[in-house]
Amino acid sequence: MNRIIDLQTALLDLLQKVHDSDVRLIAGGGFGIYLKTDYVRKSDMRTLLNQWPEPRSTNDLDLFLRPELLIESSKLKPLVSAIEELGYEVVPGAEKYQFAKPGPDGTDVGGINIDILTGPQSRFQGTRVKADTRRARPKPSVGIHAHPVDEALTLEEGLLSIALSGNLSSGDDWESEIFLPHPYTFSMMKLFAFRDRLEDPNKEFGRYHALDLYTILATTTEGEWEYALHLRDQYKDDPSAKEAGNLVSEYFSSQERLGMIRLMESPYYRPELQNEDFMSALQEMFPL
Repeated sequence: MNRIIDLQTALLDLLQKVHDSDVRLIAGGGFGIYLKTDYVRKSDMRTLLNQWPEPRSTNDLDLFLRPELLIESSKLKPLVSAIEELGYEVVPGAEKYQFAKPGPDGTDVGGINIDILTGPQSRFQGTRVKADTRRARPKPSVGIHAHPVDEALTLEEGLLSIALSGNLSSGDDWESEIFLPHPYTFSMMKLFAFRDRLEDPNKEFGRYHALDLYTILATTTEGEWEYALHLRDQYKDDPSAKEAGNLVSEYFSSQERLGMIRLMESPYYRPELQNEDFMSALQEMFPL
């Protein structure tokens, strides 16, 4: 839980610095999933599944920028200043879209990592932003890039706005608005992340992503589920949506599939989790 508090403080510090600007951040990754779980639990909402795993630990803040901010790059200057003022350093090899702050003892232990991401490369066609598989580069340059996520085709649709409150690193109280991706968007990104991490020991061979996928579906509210089915129908012919259906069929269509095996191997897995209902919902969201 201490890591969660550290990440919350780090995010609030950043939000406090940009609160008078046009920067509206979307929190993805493990911390975004934690925020959604906490929000739904406190709101006492009905969700797709009753049984949820405990939140997993993470060291990262995955922060998505709406493509419009990169297209009008001057609006990003407050974010660039905030990252610098808060003591983050560029990550070698991922300059301008990955940043890290050392822990209290000056090492990586207890440190905070920030990844800056955005929507698909296609979103920047016909604009001054130069985008490839690795990064989207605004023009004119303001000192920050973003990593495009091509499967985040619905990044800006159905966003959930929540109020994040807590202590800044100064000890002062602060409350800011943060946005969370819609479960359809989140699930599609996690399916691709699972595929890409199956052989990666540093990512537990996809176990974390399989667990995240379950949590995303489990904490989906009734209204979000209805909108997910709308998005499914709207984007059914998109190549990413079709590939998501293939990934569900290959990895999450039965208990014997590798995705379900990885889920059950996770240290956060509990036998009472609703595997059958999870697989059924996932196949309905991303059919073949």
